[in-house]
Amino acid sequence: MRWIAALLALLLLVSQSQQATAKNDIQSKIKAQRAKAQQLQAQLHKKRLELRAAQSAESDLQSQLDATNTAISTVTAHLSDLGAQQHSTQSRLAWNTIQLGAAQRSLRLQDGLLKGRLVDIYERGDSGYLNVLLSATSFSDFVERWDDLRLLVAANQRAVRARRQAEEHVASVEAALDRTRLALQQQQVAQEQARTQLGALAGERRNLVALADEQRRHVATQVAQLEDLTAAEEARLEALIQERQRQLAEQRRAAGIAGAPSSIDSAVGSFSWPVSGTITSPYGWRRNPFGGGPEFHQGLDIAAPTGTTVTAAASGTVIMAQWYGGYGNYILIDNGNGYSTGYGHLSAIYVTSGQQIRRGQAIGAVGSTGASTGPHLHFEVRMNGKPVDPTSRLH
Repeated sequence: MRWIAALLALLLLVSQSQQATAKNDIQSKIKAQRAKAQQLQAQLHKKRLELRAAQSAESDLQSQLDATNTAISTVTAHLSDLGAQQHSTQSRLAWNTIQLGAAQRSLRLQDGLLKGRLVDIYERGDSGYLNVLLSATSFSDFVERWDDLRLLVAANQRAVRARRQAEEHVASVEAALDRTRLALQQQQVAQEQARTQLGALAGERRNLVALADEQRRHVATQVAQLEDLTAAEEARLEALIQERQRQLAEQRRAAGIAGAPSSIDSAVGSFSWPVSGTITSPYGWRRNPFGGGPEFHQGLDIAAPTGTTVTAAASGTVIMAQWYGGYGNYILIDNGNGYSTGYGHLSAIYVTSGQQIRRGQAIGAVGSTGASTGPHLHFEVRMNGKPVDPTSRLH
């Protein structure tokens, strides 16, 4: 009987040794795969930041181009107004030129009559006026004739002065219109130069926008390629985690046979809230917050102040407790029956790999490590390594 007991003890030791070796082997694989996935996550995060910068640069250049096109439209409209003003000025110039010609002809006629009258007075002593005066029949008639002649001469003088004033006025208007036309021409030249310069600037900015768009597309392609690689590495990591979960399940079954207490909740699949806060990003499709197209969000983002205690949503065994790429400080707990829970972006980690955890136990603190836009907890529930919606499982 003693040799049977010794044989059983030896077999037990061999089995434990094999389990330990297998455990160390899978843990090494997980660690190596985790490092590879972490490197890809870091590259992806960097490229996403480059993509966001490229999108911002393209947006800024497009805004500048839009502003330039708006300025060109304004200058073009101003040029059209100047053209209309110039046409109106030229019409007024033509009309005033006609008026000026008429005034000058009238003035020449008056001057001719006046000069002829002066010559007549000089040669004949102005006998016409004298004959009118001397033909008066009485003194009162003489006085009346004298007043009439005086008024006639005064009228002739006023007519001459009026014509000269009209000529000066029309000439003044014409000079003013010429100045206006010159000013409009100068403005038109300046506006044409401005439109030419703006057109050249718009062309340069269109080229810059095209280059920025090409750069954005190039970086977006790199991001997509890295996302594909990252997804493949995540899948490999999930497979290793599933293998580790199977090992833990076998160990729990062996421990159950031996009568050891279980560290797994009886209500597996039902989880308590790991932290109190507002859900800022639910499970499912969303737009990547670091730029690019839509992405599938594998958990819940729960906003909370940095340092807020994070508790285990269910009992289990810690599979991972370290920095993990875009997740930052990350904890992954195997909760049994194929379930596992993940806690990301932590500012502090309170547990270690392989440690047994009870529901509600403090395991870390809220932070903003990794690819994060602010303090929050990224919480995941996985079934056989695949993410599922935690919402209906939280109580």
